[in-house]
Amino acid sequence: MRFSLPREALLRPLQQVVNVVERRNTLPVLSNLLLQVADGRLSMTGTDLEVEMVARCQVEDAEAGETTIPARKLFEIVRALPDGSQVTLSQGNEKATLSAGRSRFTLSSLPAVEFPSIEDLELVERIALPEAAFKDQIERTAFAMAQQDVRFYLNGLLLDLRGDDLRCVATDGARLAMCEIELAKPVQTRRQIIVPRKGVLELQRLLEGGDGDLELEVGRNHLRVQRSDVTFTSKLIDGRFPDYEAVIPIGADKMVNVNRELLRAALQRAAILSNEKYRGVKLEISKGEMRIVAHNPEQEEAVEEIEADTSVDGLAVGFNVTYLQDALSALRGETVRIGLRDANSSALLREAENDRCQHVVMPLRL
Repeated sequence: MRFSLPREALLRPLQQVVNVVERRNTLPVLSNLLLQVADGRLSMTGTDLEVEMVARCQVEDAEAGETTIPARKLFEIVRALPDGSQVTLSQGNEKATLSAGRSRFTLSSLPAVEFPSIEDLELVERIALPEAAFKDQIERTAFAMAQQDVRFYLNGLLLDLRGDDLRCVATDGARLAMCEIELAKPVQTRRQIIVPRKGVLELQRLLEGGDGDLELEVGRNHLRVQRSDVTFTSKLIDGRFPDYEAVIPIGADKMVNVNRELLRAALQRAAILSNEKYRGVKLEISKGEMRIVAHNPEQEEAVEEIEADTSVDGLAVGFNVTYLQDALSALRGETVRIGLRDANSSALLREAENDRCQHVVMPLRL
């Protein structure tokens, strides 16, 4: 096996694949990348048995073959080479040799047959959608995923395929984020799949805001995302996601419209004097005004007053300030609409212009 290409052309796909490889592995071959050359094209594969990433690029001076070499070492070497270097990699016996200019590196290798591959996808649904829209949808919801929760099905992102729409939903039990986009072609059967946290984080790194389309292939146990230069596969969480629609408060008829940036800045300032453990702030709403009040055990207090477009009077609700800040960061537009019912109900945050993204924050007793 042999190939040659400019450093920059090799570095980009390497960056995509190397993140998947865990630093500590029980199987030595899992610390390696699988390199395959065929028809003037290089494929690089990294996996941790949960997620798999395959990146492809064109190469010059190519001789077909395959091998596996240490992922991190290869990445660090290529990253440290001077800009504009021409990188050549060749395989012989049990070693791989990488050369660039007057630099030469000999790396250990393991046979390609030892490299594990995720089993073939049992395809049940194929969807095409714009990459930029899917990236935006994940970024607006993924922050609400649980981390190492005993309810394992919360440690991931729900993709809910329902007719003409794809919904992304995440919740950690104290808040919920939901965002939907319209599909060009409706799905025949409603399907719900849960992508694990690591798979979601890798997707966020991988997706770009370009004009191109992605293909999502949904299998019984896997999700595969196809782009011309990369293929990403993740195992799915085998569990049932809770009925998230039941969490969205019904009858939250007390509406408050506020400037999103003004509210974000006020919350940021008030949070400085909130209780470090509970991070609680109280929203006190009266006609035309919202007061944000925070206290801490040192008897310190912060009070912020901002204008609000509301007819609600005399309502006060406590919330975790971090959850409110995260929800506001995920919304767009100048004005945010907050729906409340009473002093013990959740808050429903939406953009004033559309309802496609909704965030629910549970109340906090202060």
